[in-house]
Amino acid sequence: MSILPNYSHESVMLSEMLSFLQPQDGVYYCDATLGGGGYSLAILQASKQAKVIGIDRDPSAIRAAQDRLSPFQHRFTAIHGNFADIQAALALQNISTVDGIVADIGVSSPQIDQAGRGFSFQNAGPIDMRMNPQEGVSALDLIETLSEEDLANVIFHYGEERFSRRIARSIKQSLEQGKLTDTKALAITIASAVPTKDSMPEKAMRTFQALRIAVNDELRQLDSLIKVAADLLTEGGRLVIVSFHSLEDRIVKQSFKQSSHLWEVLTKKPIYPCDEEIAKNPRSRSARLRAAKRVFRGGFDAT
Repeated sequence: MSILPNYSHESVMLSEMLSFLQPQDGVYYCDATLGGGGYSLAILQASKQAKVIGIDRDPSAIRAAQDRLSPFQHRFTAIHGNFADIQAALALQNISTVDGIVADIGVSSPQIDQAGRGFSFQNAGPIDMRMNPQEGVSALDLIETLSEEDLANVIFHYGEERFSRRIARSIKQSLEQGKLTDTKALAITIASAVPTKDSMPEKAMRTFQALRIAVNDELRQLDSLIKVAADLLTEGGRLVIVSFHSLEDRIVKQSFKQSSHLWEVLTKKPIYPCDEEIAKNPRSRSARLRAAKRVFRGGFDAT
């Protein structure tokens, strides 16, 4: 059982995810962000009869997970698609409800590490950033089509970058001069516009995050996932979401709060990785987990 080359991803807070999901025998679970199959594998191993439907928009993730989880093929199904379309994806499998949903929001290690995917600001690659390279517009397309003002707004709102206007101006100038050749050139362009003593990766990180979120429509899709999860989960079913920055975490927190008649929040505050996990996997340091249980309270429209 070997994972396909170039797709090795270490899932974050596995034990914490399982403790909140509480997998049971004989029911369905959905891994809405399949990746390399780490969460799905943990659920399948934790329950001998549970069935898992995994969804991912990245074709390489689907192939890697199918390879890794081939011993569980009678209990595991992989679907290529966006997690915002989870209800339609499950309907294709004749599944209308599930007992648990887990999602790890954001970019995976293989996507970052493969320069050709265009997510890395340290290794030169095409300015792409699409999680599904077969659809949508690339980050370069976005840069070319947005006005300088709109590009600055994307960088400010999705990257929480205070130098967004300076960065947008610098990016547009580099584009006009033909200097925006790859992700390394983009990172250098961004760094030149940020008047701090931070390293180049630190200067570029927030803008790369903003472009990635915009290209993949990540925040709207997360909001859609939480809303449709309320329709899919059985009474007592659990939703576990791991996010990696404040914008995502804020959406999860506010969604649970605003629909308190639908959710019993299981995490009053976000759960963070332990020091041991951070030491082993430094990329986990920004992760935070929130979980809630689906409830049907009288006097409310639970749909």
